[in-house]
Amino acid sequence: MSVIVTEGLPEPLVSVIVVNYNGRHLLGDCFHSLTQQTYSNYEIILVDNGSKDDSTSFAKKHFPDVRIVKLSSNIGFAGGTNAGIREAKGEYLLTLNNDTCVFPDFIEKFIQPMMREFLVGMCASKMIFPDKKINSTGICISRSGAAWNRGEFEQDNGQYNHVEEVFCPCAGAALYRRTMLDEIGLFDEDFFLFMEDVDLGFRGQLAGWKCIYVPEARVIHLHGKTAGYLSDVSIYYVNRNIIWNVVKNFPPRTLILSSPWIIVRNFAVILYYIIQGHGRVIIRSKTDMVKGILSMARKRKNIKKKVSVGTIEKWILVWSNFH
Repeated sequence: MSVIVTEGLPEPLVSVIVVNYNGRHLLGDCFHSLTQQTYSNYEIILVDNGSKDDSTSFAKKHFPDVRIVKLSSNIGFAGGTNAGIREAKGEYLLTLNNDTCVFPDFIEKFIQPMMREFLVGMCASKMIFPDKKINSTGICISRSGAAWNRGEFEQDNGQYNHVEEVFCPCAGAALYRRTMLDEIGLFDEDFFLFMEDVDLGFRGQLAGWKCIYVPEARVIHLHGKTAGYLSDVSIYYVNRNIIWNVVKNFPPRTLILSSPWIIVRNFAVILYYIIQGHGRVIIRSKTDMVKGILSMARKRKNIKKKVSVGTIEKWILVWSNFH
């Protein structure tokens, strides 16, 4: 264990990056919650992904301390977050959805594992829905490549109230160490939207970095207010990117052993979404997935691998999610 002594040292700078697309109606609550933090040394960066509403003028008027990165077009969550990271000055980078409200001690609690141990490159927060049910306590991944939020839709009865290692955080409210990102790279912009956090987390795990779940870092997440929950947008990107992720990141042995789960799920979701009336979008998703497979496979050679296959496979569960 690599321990960092922090007593007597100044608070490290935390850069909070909020990516926005036509979310002016969400920014007030999000930014107000950030201004109430007990932690003092942080900056807020709004990355506007080519919004058509008055998001940036609203932010300038009501939250003048927020730094604004205005993009001319929508380059997705991955591209938008990367643009914010490149402008950020912090040692720690906190990605936050615009449809969230954080608790006053959110940042203070969130950074503690990273300040205690250098090998902690990622932290997952406790994300909850407005009805107090759980949204995410970190991300799990299966042999099929499907990823899901741990504990999602469960009643929060304290079952996830202990600090522990998880595979990776949901980037809707995640903390990353800049040193880790300098080593493994930023979000893969080819993913555009969805699964980009799983890909980043996978690369972090392969390079030997840890992810710690911090239950005291709490955030309320409206969920789906920008992309739409189970919309055609989410169906397309999730089902395209699931296969891209396994082709890019699964070790060779894992990919071969997991192929039955990958194949079965791939065909099952096509049938499922056709029955649900989303046939056109799921076919387009899988067609574009095939077109991009070789490009993803070529990226494997640039991924840093410092841990054994067994270390990675302990995180890959047999259970498969059909979302």
